[in-house]
Amino acid sequence: MSYPSAADSNPSLGTSAYMIPSRYGSYSSPSDDEIASLPSESTASSDLDSFSDDYSDAEEEWRESIEQLELLLTMVIVPFIGKYMGRKCAYWGWTRFMEWKYPVEIVMTNKGAFKGAGVVGALASL
Repeated sequence: MSYPSAADSNPSLGTSAYMIPSRYGSYSSPSDDEIASLPSESTASSDLDSFSDDYSDAEEEWRESIEQLELLLTMVIVPFIGKYMGRKCAYWGWTRFMEWKYPVEIVMTNKGAFKGAGVVGALASL
């Protein structure tokens, strides 16, 4: 007993766009000309390669800028802050020590004369 096919029962199914034409039904190996015309690398892999190259270049530039910031920090900023804070701490400590060791009260009656004496003393040391 033979069963009717879907194309026999409904003629529109035989001409459907989803049907594969009979000429593509058999597989044939590609010829040498068709193989030679294919690109050697796919565009997807070349896009990934250029993306990875761009990423590695950006990562390298990022590391260089971080290295420059580290050098700036270790060679300029930290020593400058250390010198400033060290002097402030030394002056503060020396002042505290001298006030403890020699409890003398200094009263300035004429600030202008005091500043003038300091300027004259500084000029005399040149």
